[in-house]
Amino acid sequence: MVAYFIRRFLLIIPTFLGITFLCFTMTRYVPGGPVEMALLRYRYGGGGGGEAGGGGRGGVGGSIDEELVQKLKKIYGFDKPIPVAYAMWLGRLVTFDMGDSYRYSDPVWEVIKKRFPISIFFGVLGFLISYTICIPLGVMKGVKHGGGFDLITSVTVFIGYAIPGWTAGVLLLVLFGGGSFWDVFPLGGFVSEGFEGLTFLGKAKDLAWHTVLPVSCYVIGQFATLTVLMKNSLMENLGQDYVRTAFAKGLPERVVIFKHTLRNSLIPIATGLAHMLSLVVAGSYLIEKVFNIRGFGYLGWESIVERDYPVVLGILVIASSLKLLGNIISDALYCMIDPRIRFS
Repeated sequence: MVAYFIRRFLLIIPTFLGITFLCFTMTRYVPGGPVEMALLRYRYGGGGGGEAGGGGRGGVGGSIDEELVQKLKKIYGFDKPIPVAYAMWLGRLVTFDMGDSYRYSDPVWEVIKKRFPISIFFGVLGFLISYTICIPLGVMKGVKHGGGFDLITSVTVFIGYAIPGWTAGVLLLVLFGGGSFWDVFPLGGFVSEGFEGLTFLGKAKDLAWHTVLPVSCYVIGQFATLTVLMKNSLMENLGQDYVRTAFAKGLPERVVIFKHTLRNSLIPIATGLAHMLSLVVAGSYLIEKVFNIRGFGYLGWESIVERDYPVVLGILVIASSLKLLGNIISDALYCMIDPRIRFS
């Protein structure tokens, strides 16, 4: 068992290198990179005073000389072969230096860490609410399979499954955000203007007011999958021999379900539990975009659009590391829930 987990930890290194090298290479070939954007600003922004005239080094319709292109490539680190540039980036990463943001001109870590509290708040809250609702609901659906409760909730579950979280966000804003119907919740943002001047209760109320719609979208995104997974797992275990034996001994249904069956039914849920680590931190790009929440996900969206590659790679490093670590934690949880499991 110990040897298995040691191998899993060692496998993190080549997997991480493969992920980051692939994405690093893509940043060198995606059109509209920082060099091209800088050249466009130079060309159409007049970049050279008297030299920016008709046929010189800039200006509208002017040509761009090769010296300027090479200078820009050197500034952005695009002047070296990809393996060399990647090795240099990796060397800085080992010392926890992710470089500087093209857009903010600040160290990438300083840019990223400001967004952590917001995404962690929404991610953890959405995560807890999802599991608090979906596990009991899945159990109820499994116990009452085929009944009226199961049919009604199945319709609700699959409607939620058919609607992506960000689409639900748009609908909720139209309905409750002062669109065509009711003006109940704000259109977006994490807190209101003047938040710092509010009392403690006022801050709590304002934060809750801004939280309802985004968290609802987080929950919708996981609602159907978790509920159906819980139901199917429970029903599968209810058909096992040990359950029939427990009923034959005269044990009450509540004891059989909650003491014997539920623990084994939680195994598929637990194996995916640690995978939520990356979602808790990374949040949702589109949900944060819809609600204009300046969190980790929104930063990722902005960085991709603006071709801020150091920030894109910094976010990739954090998200992929959490995902790889989550896979190992999932295996550990698997062993804790089911002692029969032995990895070799």
